[in-house]
Amino acid sequence: MEHELRKVGTAATGSAAWADALLLSFAKAGYTLAEPAILQPAEPFLDLSGEDIRKSLYLTTDASGEELCLRPDLTIPVARDYLASGNAGKPAGFSYLGSVFRYRGEPSEFLQAGIESFGRLDRAAADAEMLALALQATSAFGVCDVEIRTGDVALFISLIDALDLYPVWRRRLIKDFNRKISLEQDLERLALATASTRNEYEGVLAALAGSDRKAALALVTDLMSIAGTTNVGGRTVAEIADRFLEQSTLKGGALPRDALELIKRFLAISGDPNDSIARLRALAADAKLDITAAIDAFESRVGLMAARGVDIRSTRFSTSFGRGLDYYTGFEFELHARDGGTEPLVAGGRYDGLMTRLGSRTPIPAVGFSVWVETLTQLGGKSSASRSGGRAS
Repeated sequence: MEHELRKVGTAATGSAAWADALLLSFAKAGYTLAEPAILQPAEPFLDLSGEDIRKSLYLTTDASGEELCLRPDLTIPVARDYLASGNAGKPAGFSYLGSVFRYRGEPSEFLQAGIESFGRLDRAAADAEMLALALQATSAFGVCDVEIRTGDVALFISLIDALDLYPVWRRRLIKDFNRKISLEQDLERLALATASTRNEYEGVLAALAGSDRKAALALVTDLMSIAGTTNVGGRTVAEIADRFLEQSTLKGGALPRDALELIKRFLAISGDPNDSIARLRALAADAKLDITAAIDAFESRVGLMAARGVDIRSTRFSTSFGRGLDYYTGFEFELHARDGGTEPLVAGGRYDGLMTRLGSRTPIPAVGFSVWVETLTQLGGKSSASRSGGRAS
């Protein structure tokens, strides 16, 4: 069925030849074609992307009451099929091309292609391979001049860990980074927090002072059990515990000014990857931050990218670059058209945290990317028309 869908979809968009060339390039690189089911459990998408994604899902419920949806992307379905197979935990690579479904003001079905690589322990080499294959993907559509934007959430996590912040601050800042919320705005709010604000739950906040998330969850669970309720205003016990823990931490004082300044200095680093490496090492030495391992991994990846033929000088790196999903744990990238446009042509990165959240008992390295077929088809068509016009003149 999926194969028939692929043929119909590519013919409908006029991209059959380019799509076939794309899948052939993936196959030559050793990636097996995956064809996951169109109907998927909704819970993984809601859990990993947040309830905000609900309004863009096509939802239904089966006879047992399980909430299902038409797949809004292919990464999670491919990962779920891999985990359900006998090869879970072993190195394996998959390619895909099929329809995904999201509501964007009007009913929307569009094609998505891509690659997912699971189980490889040579992370830097796998990251470099993903970017090289992503560039090959745009070339398959006749689009060769693209802007390469990269980042590394592992560097930010390493910085936050080195600063030894309260756990609630750590979770909040990393979440904001991944969701593309304005970090600068949030940092200022944390810096200006004071202990003078009154709160109707002063007793609970005092009891939570200095607690970790596990202790906070236990306390709130006990309190709600005594009250005979499992949620308040639609919020779960875990969400309420997180909110109380955050307020308790803020009651204890503001984010230390020196930590704030270091985070801002870190987030200001961008530009050429090699120059960024030098600036990161200088910051680490100046502030005596133990982030060397993360910088070394970044530098190793850049070297392997160059070995793969990626033009490092035309690659833009930014410490503040994030892709907006909680499960990314390291390298992230997007390929954009040179003439602008906010939507990426190809996007992906490393998501080592996904497999355990999908049920794996042990962590499994994972990295991949998605190709937006229709966007590339349109752009490739314009490039082809431009070249034809040039020859005619």
